[in-house]
Order: sequence, then C-alpha cells, then structure tokens
Amino acid sequence: MHSPFCSLLLALIVGLVAASPAQNLRIPLPRKSKYTPVQQLNRDGVSALQKHDIDKAKRLFYKAYLIDPDDPFTLNNLGYVAELEGDLDRAQRYYDQARANTSDAVIDKSTSKQVEGKAVAKVAGDVSGQAVSVNQLNSEAVRLLNDDRAPEADLVLQQAIKIAPNNPFTLNNMGFAKEKQGDLEAAISYYRRSANTGSNDRIVVTANKDWRGKPISEVAAHNARAASDQLAKSNDLENRVARLNLQGVSAINRNDRKTARQDFERAYKLDNQNSFSINNMGYLSELDGDKETAQTYYQQAEKAEHSGAKVAVATRAEVEGHEMRQVAEQSTTLVGSSIEATAEARRRSGERPTLKTRDNRPVKNTPATRNNPGQEKNFTPPEFRSPDQQPNQNDQQQHPELKQRPPH
Repeated sequence: MHSPFCSLLLALIVGLVAASPAQNLRIPLPRKSKYTPVQQLNRDGVSALQKHDIDKAKRLFYKAYLIDPDDPFTLNNLGYVAELEGDLDRAQRYYDQARANTSDAVIDKSTSKQVEGKAVAKVAGDVSGQAVSVNQLNSEAVRLLNDDRAPEADLVLQQAIKIAPNNPFTLNNMGFAKEKQGDLEAAISYYRRSANTGSNDRIVVTANKDWRGKPISEVAAHNARAASDQLAKSNDLENRVARLNLQGVSAINRNDRKTARQDFERAYKLDNQNSFSINNMGYLSELDGDKETAQTYYQQAEKAEHSGAKVAVATRAEVEGHEMRQVAEQSTTLVGSSIEATAEARRRSGERPTLKTRDNRPVKNTPATRNNPGQEKNFTPPEFRSPDQQPNQNDQQQHPELKQRPPH
C-alpha cells in the first residue's frame, strides 16, 4: 500500500510573454494544439497509472526519457514509478533532477486533481525526507506481506508508525499484518484509526489487489467491519485458543518472547487438552532450559486433542504442513537425545550432580549439605564416577565401618 506523495505530471506548455503597460498585447492560443511525442507519452503513461497498470506506464515514461532526458515531467513521473516499486533512492534521484530542470509550464493531466493547473516547478519532486522514509518502510512491509511474512512486516511498520503515527496507509497495513497474525482485536483498532483519518488518497501498491485504486479511508473502514464480523463469528473457545497460539508463534518470530509466553499460557489455561497449546508450553519449557518438563509436554501433545491437525504457522518452516503429533514426536525425540547427551557428558567428566530448581537455578545450603560439608565439596556418587576413579577419603567418611560397643 502506498501514499503517493508526488503526483504524476504531464505538461501542456504555455509560453509566458511580457506585455508593455502601454500595449494591450494578446496572443491567442489554439484551442487544440498537437502534443509533442514526449507530452503524448507522458499523457498515456498517466492514463495507464489511472488504470493501475504500472508496467505499461513505466515503459511509456522511459520512451519519453529517451527522447528528452531533461524533461521535468518525465523525470518526476519516473521518480514516482520508482517510488511505487520501493526503490526510494532511485526515486529521489529522479525527483532531484526534476527540480533542477523545472520550468513555468503548468500541469495538464495528473493522477491527482489537486495539482492540475499548477506550475511543475511547485510540484515536481516535492517530497520530504520523512515522507520518503515512511513510504519506503510501507513498500518493504507490503513486500513482506505478499510473501506471507507478517511478523517481519509488523516490525517494519512499527518503525513507520514511530515516524508518522497517523499515516493512514501505515495504519491500514499494520491492521492487515495483525490480522494475518491472528490478533483481530489489534487489527480492528488499526483499521479504525486509518479510517478515521478520512484520507481520500488512493491505494496504488497493496498486499490486496482488490484495494488498488480505492481511497485508503474507505478501504480501512471496510476492513474494520470485516474483521469485526470475523471476530464475532469465531469467538468460541476453539477459535480463541487457535488465535492465541497463532499470536504466540508470531510473537516468537518477532523475537518477542514475553508476549509469546503470555499468549501460550492464556491458550493453555483456556484449553489444557489442546495439542497445540500443550506443545507450545513444551517449547516454553525448552526455552527455559527445563528439558525434562518440555519432554513431558511434548509426549502429552502427541496424543492430545487435535494432534492430527496440520501445523499452519511455526517457528521452523520445515514443520509447517505436518501433523501436530509428528512435530511433537520429533520434539520428544530431540529433547530426549539432548538429556541423554548431557547426562553422558557429566558421567565422563566426573562432575557431581547439582540439585536445581525448576527454573534451572542451583540449590544451595540444603539440609544435607549443611550437615555434611565435606560431601558437598568432594563426594562423587558411584554412578557418576569414571571407570579409573578410586574411592577417596571422603567416601570412607560417607560409608563408615560398623563398630561394636566397647566392653565395660
């Protein structure tokens, strides 16, 4: 989606003649003058853009450029096309050239009625650095949305909102990104904010072809109504759990673990028999370093409700499209192998086992260690000794010989 910040221009050259005060000089202009080849190509290019045919417009503008590379209208038009394609650096170069080659000719035809009749010198390349940045970010977000990479688009749009919080295109794009991530409540909020701007700027670059050419506020209002209807129809327990799990996965893909944890825990609280919810709790446990608990969750997920459903969105693209039970089984195997490898490494090193809390912190000053300080420092249980390790003095202290009571 894109907010054109510079209108496409086509010149109808009007000569300026200085008249003496003593004379009433009048130069009649023909009602219908024939357009030059450059003018006609630009007119045809503008018409193509009004029909949303960017490729055709680009070809026509380049033909005009080959005829006259200094024409300010052609340069401005090429800059606008480059902007639509997301190449803001190239767009800015064309705009700069357009400003350097401006004249007092006026605009005859444009994609924006507001600039028709104005001098090209006042309009060509009239952009601010902030507008360029916002449009560049929106173009990048649309590309990501078209590739089904909504979490990444979300991050890009967050940057755009910081620059221009009320840009209607950014707000509508963010609404679409939130909707793709399952967060309908947030999507509705962004859509309504976009609609409330009342902007009549028309959409050119978009993630949805049906929006192209329509006023942005009108599209945003329609999107808000559609998302509200969808939320009302899918607010049962199963759909709420599914959306929370989708939101959690999307948050992980944005590196937002705090939000992901909240979403996964809410989903599990609503339905602790759902295979997706159980599996995601296992994933959280694995992130916390609690592999034993993670393995327990994964084993439960293999046989829980909806375990036969296919994974649509995941933190790993290779598991998408597979049944949930298959993904959980694979996770169980991987975690189990990791646990065994860790235990084997400890056995080989002779490292004593350390009692830890559930959040992986070592337990200190337990009653056993307080009563037997030598045990905490030096004692190694037999099952964790290396084959060539011999019992030491502390072992004798831990296993004293049974002695008889001395005779009276």
